[in-house]
Amino acid sequence: MHRRLMIKLTRLDNSDVLINPDLIEHIELNNDSVITLTNGRSFVVQESSDEIEGRIIQFKRKCFECPAGFHHDDAGNR
Repeated sequence: MHRRLMIKLTRLDNSDVLINPDLIEHIELNNDSVITLTNGRSFVVQESSDEIEGRIIQFKRKCFECPAGFHHDDAGNR
């Protein structure tokens, strides 16, 4: 099963950009959202802060899901 390691956002020119949410340093909220990564690169995207936050939450949930066939008991054991 392939897991996406990035979130998909939309640049101002309507092209898609995939961003690793673990590398987001901060997001500036103006008319558009400006995402700055820990390496200094910035991206201007159409999505609102709420949309970006929702995608990051979905990403984090997927990261912590158990793969098929693995089950945790109440004590956290596999």
